[in-house]
Formats: sequence, C-alpha cells, structure tokens
Amino acid sequence: MIEVGVVKALVEEWLSGKDYFLTDLTISPDDRIVVEIDHKDGVWIEDCVELSRFIESGLDREREDFELEVGSAGIGQPFKVLRQYQIHQGDRVEVLKADGKKLVGVLGEADEQGFTLTVTEKVKLEGKKRPELVDRDYRLAFNEVKHTKYLIDFK
Repeated sequence: MIEVGVVKALVEEWLSGKDYFLTDLTISPDDRIVVEIDHKDGVWIEDCVELSRFIESGLDREREDFELEVGSAGIGQPFKVLRQYQIHQGDRVEVLKADGKKLVGVLGEADEQGFTLTVTEKVKLEGKKRPELVDRDYRLAFNEVKHTKYLIDFK
C-alpha cells in the first residue's frame, strides 16, 4: 500500500512557492489516491493536471499500481482546513453546529481555536413594539461545528 507520507511529501514539494494549499489527501486500501487543493482565487484544471503528473512521476507504478485523482476542494464542499476559513473572511457562509442548529452569516476572523460569525437576527428590543434586525457576533470553536460551507448567492 502506498503511504500517505510519501504522497504528502510530493504534494508539499509541488505546492512550495505557490499560493495553492492542500485541503485533503486520502488513500484507500486499494491505493486510490485522492488529493484536493484550494486557492483563494479558485483552482485551475491545468494546475490539477500538473500536480497529478508530478505525483505520478514520484511514484513507481511497477511496484504498486494506483489510481490518482487530483481536484479542487469544491465550492459547495465543507471547509476542511483553517486557510479556507481565512480566505473566505468577509464572505457569507452556512454553519451547521454540532447541536444541529444552522447559522448563516458573514465569516469573520479565524484562528486555530475557531472563528467569528456575524449573523443578522430579529431581536425584540426593550421599549420597541416590533423586532428589529441586529447583527450579532458568535465565536465558534471548531469542535462545536459539524461543517462550514461557502454560501453561493445567485442574487
């Protein structure tokens, strides 16, 4: 079986000096290798092909046969690494919390512990007859979140 460390080292070598970053790398027991990369401006197919060829050149098909798939993290896919949170600061995202509650808001700062989400909510303010829209900041730890996705807006 092909070792994850070997493939990861090849990917990191190719990524060196580029603005791309690794979001996921899996190798199944039957040596199906799936590599996902991302970039703040999106991923170009030509770069996926180049990375695929680079990985293939570093592995020996004579020793172990494998299937290789290189692609982008995907715009509707959940964020997997901190850098995805950081490049989407200021964008609208959908967060599914571990307790099942869904929040939609603007992604704020993100660090190793979690991130901030600004959600516009209707709130009944004291002395007011009707609820008003108010921005509320939530600080969410990564372990409180099932997933976060970039919210595609067709308006």
